[in-house]
Amino acid sequence: MYSCIMCELLICRYFILNTYQLSRTRMRRHGHLQGHRNKRGWVWNQFFVLEEYLGPEPQYVGKLHSDMDHGDSEVKYTLSGEGAGSIFTIDQITGDIHALVGLDRSEKAFYTLKAQAVDIHTGLALEPESQFIIKVQDINDNEPRFLDGPYSASVPEMSPTGTFVTQVTATDADDPTYGSSARIVYSIVQGQPYFSVDAKTGVIRTALANMDREVKQQYQVLLQAKDMGGQLGGLASTTTINISLSDVNDNPPRVFHLHVPESAAKGSSVGRIQAYDQDTGSNAWVDYAIIPGDDGDAFDVVSHQQSQEGVILVKKPLDYETKKSYTFRVEASNAEPDSRFLHLGPFKDSVTVKVSVVDVDEPPVFTRASYVMDVYEDSPPGIIIGSVTAQDLDPSSSAVRYSLEWQTEADGCFDIDTLEGTISTNEQLDRENAAQHNITVVSTKLNNPLLFSKVSVIVNVLDVNEFPPELDAPSDTFMCEKSRVGQVSSSPSHVNVNAMLMLSVQRRGAAPPSSLAFFSGNANTLV
Repeated sequence: MYSCIMCELLICRYFILNTYQLSRTRMRRHGHLQGHRNKRGWVWNQFFVLEEYLGPEPQYVGKLHSDMDHGDSEVKYTLSGEGAGSIFTIDQITGDIHALVGLDRSEKAFYTLKAQAVDIHTGLALEPESQFIIKVQDINDNEPRFLDGPYSASVPEMSPTGTFVTQVTATDADDPTYGSSARIVYSIVQGQPYFSVDAKTGVIRTALANMDREVKQQYQVLLQAKDMGGQLGGLASTTTINISLSDVNDNPPRVFHLHVPESAAKGSSVGRIQAYDQDTGSNAWVDYAIIPGDDGDAFDVVSHQQSQEGVILVKKPLDYETKKSYTFRVEASNAEPDSRFLHLGPFKDSVTVKVSVVDVDEPPVFTRASYVMDVYEDSPPGIIIGSVTAQDLDPSSSAVRYSLEWQTEADGCFDIDTLEGTISTNEQLDRENAAQHNITVVSTKLNNPLLFSKVSVIVNVLDVNEFPPELDAPSDTFMCEKSRVGQVSSSPSHVNVNAMLMLSVQRRGAAPPSSLAFFSGNANTLV
C-alpha cells in the first residue's frame, strides 16, 4: 500500500512539472514571462527570384526566420498568398522558400505572400502574420519592338541640315529599373548620308542639305533599336521609315526638268523638249539651239525631223560629285521663216531646261594617274618604299581596300598594306637584274567589291657602289720613266669609260710608288 501511494505521488509530480515547463515555454513564446510582450522578430533576406530559371532543382528564393524559433524544432512556418503551394513552397521547419516553376517577369513582376510562425504542437500563432514580396529579377530576354511600323513621314525639299522629320520609338518588355536590358539605342542601318537619328530619343533629322524633290522624291530609312545601351550582345530589331520630300516653289515656270546618269556617254540622249507651231507642213518645222552662256556648254540639241522635238544630247563628261545640276536656255525658231512676215516677229521662243545629274556608284579614284617610287638595291626586305591613296567620291564614302595585281613573277618582290596602301619589299632587290619594276595596284570599294580601279606604280632600283673597277682582259702596261705629259702609253680597249683607274709608277728596285697616272674618260688611253 505504501508503494502504491509513492507511485501515485511521483506520477502527480511528473505531470505538474511537465505542465509548469509547458506553461513557461508558451508564456515565453507569447511574451508573458517577463511581464511584457516582446517585439515581433521576423528575419529574412530580400527575396528575388531569377526569371526563366531552367535548373534541375527548384530555385532557392530565401529563408524565413522568427526570433521565437530557438532551433528546437518547436516552430512551424506556413506560407499563403499569391502562388503559395503552386509556385512557391516553404520548408515548415527551416523556413527555406523555393520556386517550383520558371517565372516570366513580363507576365508578372512580383508576388505578394504572407508568412506565419506557429507552435508545432498546438498550431497556435507565435507571431502575427507578416507580408512580404518576392520580386522576379529580370534577364535580357526581350528585344526592342516597334509597335506601329512601318512608318511614313514627310519633310519639305531643300530643307537645311538638321530639319526635324519624325520621331520613332521602340519599347522593351524588360525591367527598365534593373541593368541595361531595357536601355535602347537607335541607329540608322540604311538611309545615310541623307538622314540621321538621335541615338537616345529616336528623332530623325535631315543630314544632307537641299535635297531636291525633282531629283528624288522617295527615301527609305532602315532604323535599328538595340538594347543593352547598344553594347555587344544586346538584342535588336529594325523598322522601315518611308520618307517623302514635299514640294516647295523652287522652280520657275516653263522649265523642262530632265535627268541623266553621270555615267552617260558623250552623244547619249538626255531627253526631249517640244515647241508648238500652229502652222502646218514645212511651215511648222522648228530649229532648236542652246543659247550660249550659263551651263549649256555641257550639252547639245538637235532637231528631230519627224516629231519636231528638240533632243538634248550629252556633249561633255558629267560628274555628280563635281556638279549635280545644269540650267540653260534653249531657243526654238522657225526653220523656214517667210520674209514677208518678219516684221510681225520675232518668230522664236525660248525655254529654261534644268538637267539633274543622277549619282552612279563609281569605283574609287586614285589621287594620281601614276606613281613613281625609288628604292636602293641594298635595302633590307620589308622596307616601305612609298604609298598610294584612293578615295570613294560617292556620297556613301565607302572605305577602300588595296591589293597588288601580279602580272609577272617579279611582282612577288613587293607587298601592299590592304588598309593603308603602303608598298614594301618582300626581298632584297638587285639593280643589275632589274633596274625598274612596273607593278599594278588595285583599289576596291569595301561596300561593293565589284567596283575597283587600277594604277601603275614604277619602282626604280637605285644603284649602290658594290663592284670594284676591273679590266675586261688582263694585260701588262709599261711606261717610260721619262715619258712626257700627255704621251700615249697604252690603249685598253675594254675598259669602262665612266670608271677611273689609278695607276702607280715605280722605279726599278724602288718600293713605294713615285708618281700617279689616271684613265681619261674621253678616250681609251692611258696618259
